[in-house]
Amino acid sequence: MSALHRNGDCGMKGKKKYWLSGMLLLCFLYILIHTWQIVSYSRKNELQEADVAIVLGAGVIGKEPSPVFVERIRHGIWLYENGYVRALIMTGGYGEDALCSEAYAAKTYAVSQGVPEEDIYIEEKSRITQENICYAKELMTEHGFTDALVVSDPLHMKRAMLMAADYGLEAYTSPTPTTRFISPKTKLPFLARELFFYSGYRIYRIFHVFFVS
Repeated sequence: MSALHRNGDCGMKGKKKYWLSGMLLLCFLYILIHTWQIVSYSRKNELQEADVAIVLGAGVIGKEPSPVFVERIRHGIWLYENGYVRALIMTGGYGEDALCSEAYAAKTYAVSQGVPEEDIYIEEKSRITQENICYAKELMTEHGFTDALVVSDPLHMKRAMLMAADYGLEAYTSPTPTTRFISPKTKLPFLARELFFYSGYRIYRIFHVFFVS
């Protein structure tokens, strides 16, 4: 092999290494920026009066809300009892092998805590956060509600509020102060999950704008 060929091969390998390092750096910065956005937004609380509180679903065990879901429901009840909202919208459909919908389980729990049944609305079709927001917005329109407090775990709020804005929902953050995700053992996996889905939703939005709209 000639010296020219050897130099050319070295040059190509150097360029590949340069581009690979650049891509890895961009990926690292992308992850770092989105992680910072999720964590910093989790501290945001826009507590104020609104027509309704939208309680985002979080699974059921048998016919009972999961421990994570219970804390969200309890915060929604607190908002209602303290006059911040005049109604609750419980969201969430049927999970795999579920005996009832998330929304129904949430309503049952809230009624057991003294919330009048007529002040609780449920949507039982959603399976993901985006559908929670979409169907809750439909209920708001149907019943003449104009604005909402969105209730979920703090680290979930960034993605949920981005979706609320995309659906034209006049919404304000109200993260539950009693989230179950407190210790590093529980918080870090939830943060990693949110980073994955938040990043995925942002990519979905770009695709939707350029190829669907």
